[in-house]
Amino acid sequence: MYDDQLLQALRSGAPRARVLAREDIPSGLLHDEAAGARYGQARALVLPTDTQEVCATVHTCARLGVPIVARGAGTGLSGGANAVDGCVLISTDRMNRVLEVDTDNQTATVQPGVVNDDLKRLCAERGLWYPPDPASSAWSTIGGNVATNAGGICCVKYGVTRDHVLGIEAVVGDGTAVRLGGPTVKGVAGYDLLGLFVGSEGTLGVITEVTVRLRSRSTRPPVTVVGFFDRLTAAGEAVVSVTASGTTPAALELVDRHCLRAVEAWKRMGMDPDAAVLLLARSDAPGAAEEEARVLLDCFKSAGATWADMSTDPVEAEALFEARRLAYPALARLGPVLTEDVCVPRSLMPEMLARIEEISAAWDTPIANIAHAGDGNLHPLIRTSRSDAAATDRVQHVFEAIMEAAIDLGGTVTGEHGIGLLKQDGMRREMSSTVMSLQRSVKQALDPRNLFNPGKVVP
Repeated sequence: MYDDQLLQALRSGAPRARVLAREDIPSGLLHDEAAGARYGQARALVLPTDTQEVCATVHTCARLGVPIVARGAGTGLSGGANAVDGCVLISTDRMNRVLEVDTDNQTATVQPGVVNDDLKRLCAERGLWYPPDPASSAWSTIGGNVATNAGGICCVKYGVTRDHVLGIEAVVGDGTAVRLGGPTVKGVAGYDLLGLFVGSEGTLGVITEVTVRLRSRSTRPPVTVVGFFDRLTAAGEAVVSVTASGTTPAALELVDRHCLRAVEAWKRMGMDPDAAVLLLARSDAPGAAEEEARVLLDCFKSAGATWADMSTDPVEAEALFEARRLAYPALARLGPVLTEDVCVPRSLMPEMLARIEEISAAWDTPIANIAHAGDGNLHPLIRTSRSDAAATDRVQHVFEAIMEAAIDLGGTVTGEHGIGLLKQDGMRREMSSTVMSLQRSVKQALDPRNLFNPGKVVP
């Protein structure tokens, strides 16, 4: 089929101005932020504003056998939103309305293009809080967060996106919109199709509406605990100590010297450039935050912190956590960064950090480290190059070696970024052939014509 025939068919279901031809698609919309992940050329881009327009687009693509790739803000780091040759891109950027904030039931229903932080601000005005907070929360959208089951700084205590999704509306393979789950706290009717869609990376359908669970917003400021360490493994031992103490901090984050120096060079925040690694913990325990913070402080000191203290100053605390959020973009502004995303049992954090240091030395490749340390989720950041073939080859070996180390320690190749394109080999190594067959069976059952995001997750 010629592109003009496809465009004509698509424009019958959405206004002409929101259906762009191949040559008019901005190149930045063809891929996410995964360094080095391949992407193709889309035949058209559709910018729907409601579910009906998504239904019409999917129906047209299904009728004509054209693959579909849905995308949100494109902040992903696995290639999951990358265009495939000949596809129709569906961008949910303009589906950005908050449909309802139900204060009585503490839920919100939104279109997928609503930005995470915008929802947080709206909820805060009503005394409510939406906990999931990926580092990209200022730009990433709820639809993309749901599609990748995004995590974030608060995961250690409050869970990932899946723990807050009560229901979705999604458009499936024949162009029909279906509702999975709902506003009730409980619901176990039939198989958990909602759970399948959360984290499916757009391979089962297009999410057009999301109902999320909210929490009451605390009026008391949290207590922050800061610790500097002269060794990565010592910081890992502090994490093990926190876990063994029985406390559950609201956040427990790790930032190494490479990231601290990059942030300081960019933002001049007064960070200590000589520290090997920084651990940040936050306690929001109702009525007992300072007591819990003292336990965290003792854990840091017992693990060998060179300096540690706690603070109730919200401005100071926010500056420290802002430095954590800026770590990836601070490095990325210096050149392409390939971001790892592995997760290991928390007791093995020191061992995993030691192995990362060994891999760095073995391949003569600097590796920066940030981590959601409290839940064992590490993000080694590997500087790469677009022009040096030998360096690119080394980086790929480092990427693979880190995944192997995580699997060897009983971990997983992705804690929150997803499989997309970059982690498919790792997924095959992590899962048995029987489990991989089950994964493919799910895809085949729900998307028998392989329309949605083909070639991603389970090839």
